[in-house]
Amino acid sequence: MSKPIQAIRGMNDILPIETAQWQQVETVLRQTVASYGYSEIRFPIVEFTDLFKRSVGEVTDIVEKEMYTFDDRNGDSLSLRPEGTAVCVRAANQGALLYNQQQRLWYTGPMFRHERPQKGRYRQFHQFGVESYGFAGADMDAEVIMLSARLWKAFGITEHLKLEINSLGTSEARQNYTAALVEFLKQHEESLDEDSKRRLGTNPLRILDSKNADVQKILENAPKLSEHLDEESAEMFAELKARLDAAGIEYVVNERLVRGLDYYNRTVFEWVTDSLGSQGTVLAGGRYDGLVEQLGGKSTPAVGFAMGIERLVLLLQTLEILVEPTSSADVYIVAQGLQAELKAVEIAEQLRHSAPSLRVVNHCGGGNFKKQMKRADKLGAKVALILGEDEINNEQVTVKNLVVQGEQKTVAWSDVANQVEELVGQN
Repeated sequence: MSKPIQAIRGMNDILPIETAQWQQVETVLRQTVASYGYSEIRFPIVEFTDLFKRSVGEVTDIVEKEMYTFDDRNGDSLSLRPEGTAVCVRAANQGALLYNQQQRLWYTGPMFRHERPQKGRYRQFHQFGVESYGFAGADMDAEVIMLSARLWKAFGITEHLKLEINSLGTSEARQNYTAALVEFLKQHEESLDEDSKRRLGTNPLRILDSKNADVQKILENAPKLSEHLDEESAEMFAELKARLDAAGIEYVVNERLVRGLDYYNRTVFEWVTDSLGSQGTVLAGGRYDGLVEQLGGKSTPAVGFAMGIERLVLLLQTLEILVEPTSSADVYIVAQGLQAELKAVEIAEQLRHSAPSLRVVNHCGGGNFKKQMKRADKLGAKVALILGEDEINNEQVTVKNLVVQGEQKTVAWSDVANQVEELVGQN
């Protein structure tokens, strides 16, 4: 017997019992973004590596450590997409969706990062995101945040999430703040951990997001980003807060919130939870007004967010919002004998035609009535249709209620659909 092949570490299968839960989540996501007028966009899994170097930033952890990058047969450097925003900009640019236009787009699909796998965080993970283009004001920043808040209401988990917001200002204001931060941190360089020392020379703002308690204590006396905001950004941030207040959305201003990608400017935000143990981010986003032009398009304001579906599913499972499905069939058709089996196929197709929402399973593989009924019970069917020699001779079907024990009746073939729909509806 040959050795079985295992999945690659950090790239997990999603088995049928889980996919049913994922479908519940995906339905809510799709319905919510549709209610805000967003349209779906789909794009490839593989892109030119340069797309991410130019957008995410060459000195970010994603580009330096985490991307799956390889040369194809033409010698081009390609990468599995590690995030969706840059790809969405590329696709919208290439599809002529952005110039002098406003767009509300959403996407979902797998992303890839080579990092240490842990529960709810994998090397192949699934992301759901929205991106809005052509809207320069705080009204759109507020809309995407309100949309995300609407998701939590739809799932019934609002009280388990906290919104943190901040403003990074313009690129010039950000550079001025970065210089002040570096000057401060160099005075404490000996006390920084190795990761922070490395970032001091590459991406100093990421030090603000350090998980090291000693570094966070040093940062308590660091310059504040709000002290270096340009006037327009400060006004925009004040308007954003006013709009969130008007919408009744609670938030905390976190001046150390900077996000890990280079393309953000002005508004940034995260929804975090401590219901998974240590505090973790469930959804994050912000404004990235310079990215479209940076990737070869015309200057276009943009704002959006993304979330990991694995993390969301894990949160919903932990809070027992998602339950394991108890049924994978509404109707199970049991038949004994060739003529009965042929009629069973006919009845099954008629049911699928007249009631497309019904889950109709026709027994395959033979076996006596007892074995077939056990299979119906295992699948959690609500109704069993039984066809044997007597039913075939009388052109009838026995309809058995599997929810209410002992309830069954025999009906004509022509009345099966009505009886089944009525019975399934009652159960």
